[in-house]
Amino acid sequence: MASPTSFSLLLLFAFLLFTLSHAATFNIVNNCPYTVWAAAVPGGGRRLDRGQSWTINVNPGTAGGRVWARTGCSFDGNGNGHCQTGDCGGKLVCTAYGTPPNTLAEFALNQFQNLDFIDISLVDGFNVPMDFSPTSGCRRGIRCTANIVGQCPNQLKAPGGCNNPCTVFKTNEYCCNSGSCGPTNYSRFLKGRCPDAYSYPKDDQTSTFTCPGGTNYKVTFCP
Repeated sequence: MASPTSFSLLLLFAFLLFTLSHAATFNIVNNCPYTVWAAAVPGGGRRLDRGQSWTINVNPGTAGGRVWARTGCSFDGNGNGHCQTGDCGGKLVCTAYGTPPNTLAEFALNQFQNLDFIDISLVDGFNVPMDFSPTSGCRRGIRCTANIVGQCPNQLKAPGGCNNPCTVFKTNEYCCNSGSCGPTNYSRFLKGRCPDAYSYPKDDQTSTFTCPGGTNYKVTFCP
């Protein structure tokens, strides 16, 4: 008869095998003509030179997940440093969300009716063009590839990126902290260039997409 310890180890192994076999794979690719430092929560972070990729596995049931690019980074041998955009507490391996402005690929896996919910969000601003697409199990991808940094209104300009108005003005009109709010001239600027992306916090109807649970994904910087 197996000992209680052996039985517990078998259960743990079975659980890990089940989790990994149902995890979603995210292939993160840098097509930019410059280095970015990819970040993911959950997942961590990694330097990606042009043409390099990084694959992470995300457990089913994960909500509040994000992938983004950091730019203008410098890290020491211990993984401590700073990035011009998307910095996550000065760490190469992120455990916290990034600092605006940063273009976000957001996801919640295996949620209502076992669906994945995915979006590209500009609610934290824009720093790098992005494509967020399924690679299996679903067809509908999302892109935001406009020259938003080059066309950014003066009030929203930031080193290396373009801020969302909430970051700059911090008022309910732009941040939707309470009650209802609607599009503004600034959010229309973003929406007009990236129609599938979140331009302000209440922009759900035209900006959230679903795929069946178990879908795998690819996030491409500068597609």
